[in-house]
Amino acid sequence: MLSNSVIDNVYLACGVTDLRKSIDGLAIIVQESFNLDPFSRSFFAFSNRNKDKIKILEWEIDGFWLHYKRLEKGKFKWPSNEKGGTLNISQRQLRWLLDGLTLEQKQAHKPVKERIII
Repeated sequence: MLSNSVIDNVYLACGVTDLRKSIDGLAIIVQESFNLDPFSRSFFAFSNRNKDKIKILEWEIDGFWLHYKRLEKGKFKWPSNEKGGTLNISQRQLRWLLDGLTLEQKQAHKPVKERIII
C-alpha cells in the first residue's frame, strides 16, 4: 500500500479538498491552513467532494510521495467538518477508511496496552 517508512501521525483533512492540487498545493494546505509540518513523518490525507478519490501526501527523506486512489464504485466514509481542519487518526483507522469502512469499528479488537506476560 504505502511506503515502508515509519509514520508518527495520520492526519485527515476533514471535508472537501480540490484534488486538482498536486504535491506543492497540498503541502501548502498542510503548512498554512493546518499549521502542520509537511516534512514530518506523517501522512496527510485529502478527499474530493464526491468522496470517491483520496490523495495522501507523505515526506520521505529526499522527496514527497503522492499516493492517489480512485474508487470505481462506491464512496469513502470520509468525515466532514464544516470548519474544515484536521483529524488525527491511527494507521489502523486509515486502513479501515481505505477499505470502505468507518473510522470507528465497534467490532474490532481493541489495542492491547499491557506489556506483561503471565
